[in-house]
Amino acid sequence: MKQIYDMLKLENIKILAGVKDWKEAIYTAVQPLVDGGYCEARYSDEIIKNTEKLGPYYVLCENVALIHGSTEQGVIKRQIAITLLKEPVKFKEDGYDVRILVTLAATDAESHMEVLQAMSELFESKESTQRVLDASNEKEIYDLFVGTV
Repeated sequence: MKQIYDMLKLENIKILAGVKDWKEAIYTAVQPLVDGGYCEARYSDEIIKNTEKLGPYYVLCENVALIHGSTEQGVIKRQIAITLLKEPVKFKEDGYDVRILVTLAATDAESHMEVLQAMSELFESKESTQRVLDASNEKEIYDLFVGTV
């Protein structure tokens, strides 16, 4: 997998039953990065403001969202967090069901493109996406993302 996944830490991967709405999804997905000191708490609020203004620009396809804001919206250090929801959330009424939330704290514009490329490789087949959706623990998700499986 791409070098960006060297940034992914096992403690930043969570599997949850579900969330009540898209705003809670963002807070939940960003929280590991706040807890680890990779971004400020306001990063969630900034992403929500962006979403209210621009729509859910980070929903890439069915089941997958790349949650992110701009570097000046509270990013401290580069890092990724992954949240798998057992029950999907919609970021807009007629939008995709989303269960895999990849949260990016990027300190530069290149990281964004690097993650998009790496994610497109991981999610290019329904089989690899399904493996993430079916993961039973955080280590399994970690291994899928860093390419050790």
